[in-house]
Amino acid sequence: MLTYDVKLYTIRQRPGRRLPFELRWKVGSKPHSKSYATKTLATGRLAELRTAMKNGEEFDQESGLPVSELRKQTEGTWFDHATAYAQMKWARSSAKSRATRADALATITPALVTDRREAPDGKLLRRALSCWAFNFSEHQPDQPEDVTEALAWLARKSVKISQLEDSDTVRLALEALSRLLNGGVAADNTITRKRMVFNNALQYAVERRKLPTNPLQFVDWSPPETDDEIDFRWVPGPAQGRALLEAAGQVSGRGRHLRAFYGCILYAATRPSEALDILESDCTLPEAGWGEIVLDGSAPGVGSRWTDDGSTHDERGLKRRARKATRPVPIPPVLVRLLREHIAEFGVAPDGRLFRASGGGRLLSNEWSAVWKETRKLALTPQESASPLANVVYLCRATAVSGWLVAGVDPMEVARRAGHSVAVLLRFYAKIIAGREDHANALIQRFLDGHDLTT
Repeated sequence: MLTYDVKLYTIRQRPGRRLPFELRWKVGSKPHSKSYATKTLATGRLAELRTAMKNGEEFDQESGLPVSELRKQTEGTWFDHATAYAQMKWARSSAKSRATRADALATITPALVTDRREAPDGKLLRRALSCWAFNFSEHQPDQPEDVTEALAWLARKSVKISQLEDSDTVRLALEALSRLLNGGVAADNTITRKRMVFNNALQYAVERRKLPTNPLQFVDWSPPETDDEIDFRWVPGPAQGRALLEAAGQVSGRGRHLRAFYGCILYAATRPSEALDILESDCTLPEAGWGEIVLDGSAPGVGSRWTDDGSTHDERGLKRRARKATRPVPIPPVLVRLLREHIAEFGVAPDGRLFRASGGGRLLSNEWSAVWKETRKLALTPQESASPLANVVYLCRATAVSGWLVAGVDPMEVARRAGHSVAVLLRFYAKIIAGREDHANALIQRFLDGHDLTT
C-alpha cells in the first residue's frame, strides 16, 4: 500500500553493535529501520529519504521505500511489460483488435533493445512477436525453434522499462512505428493506429506504477494528419453500381450467388462483415414495396489465430454497439427483389445465413474479393478498371450513404441506418453535406419569408 504518511526520526547510536548507527522511519503505521557502520552513511540515506518526501513521492508501507526505489527493485523490461499489456487486453478484445495490437507491439518492440548484436532476421522477429509473444490463443501451435531463439534474444536485449523515461528511447519507438519492415514510410493511418497502441501501453505502465508519467506527453512528435473524408472520385455512382451488380451475375455461378451480397452493401449500406451474418429470418421481403433487414451482428474474417474458438470469423455484435443491439434498415424494392431471387435460386445455409462459401461454409473475403475483381473488368471501361474506382466492394457502402444524403435524408437517420455516429458521418461525408448548403439555405429562407414548411 502506498502512502504519503511518512515520518523520519533522528539517527540513533547503539554502542557495542557491528552497525551502531540506526536510521528509523515510519510509513503509515509500520515502522522501518536500517543500521549503518558510520554516521555519514546513515546521514546520507536519511537525506535520500528526505529528498523523496520533498519531491512528493509516495512510500510503500510494506518495504518502507519511496516509490521510485521500489519501482527499480521490481523493474522489468519493455518486452516484459508489452507482453503483460497484451495479455491484460486479450480477453475483452475483439479478434481484430487483438491482431492490430499485436502488430503494433511487434513493430515497436524490436527497436527498444540495448544493442543489435546477433539480432535475428527482422521478419522472423516480427512473426515471433505478433504470432506468439503477443498472442494468447488456446489454439496456438507449438513454437518453432527459430521463434523460441528469437524471443530469447529479445528477452536478453530488451531495454528496462525505466529507459522509456528518456525521450531518445521513446523516439526510437516512434521511428519504428513510422516505418515498414522494408524501410519505407508507413501509411498515415497505420502510424496513427500504432501510436495509439504505444500510448495505451505506456498508460498501462503508469497504472502499474512502472513509470511515473506517460513519457509521450513530453516528446515533441505528432502523428501525421489523416484525412478521413472519402475520396468520392472512386465511389461508384448509382448507374455504375447497377452495372456492377449486373456484371456480377455474369461471373460464373459464384457471381450469381454473390450478386445479392454486393446488393446489400450497395443498397442497405451494410458492412461486408454485417452482410455475411444476415439470416433469412432477419429479412422482411414483401412481394411489392419496401422491405427491411434487421442487422444484429457481424462476422469479420480475421484468421483462426485470433479468435477464441479457432474459427476464421469472429462472431461479434454490431460495430461500436452493445453486443445484443440491433439495427433495422429499410431496403428498397430493388434489393427486396434481389434477395427474393437469391433465396429462390440458392436457398440458405443450414443455419439460415443467406450467403455461404462455394464449399458451403463461411464465405471468406478472398472469395468475394476475387469475384469482385472480375466483376469490375466486365462492368467498367478499361480506363475505369485501371483506376481505384470501386476497387473494393466497401466503396459501394459509400455509394448508399452519400446517395441518402444527396436525396435529402436527415443526417441523423442516415447515420442510424449506416451504423455510424453522427460525428463519424460528418467526418467521412463532409463534402456531401456541404453540397446541401443551397438546399438548406432555401429552406431557411422559406421559413424567414413566413411559408409553412410542413406543406
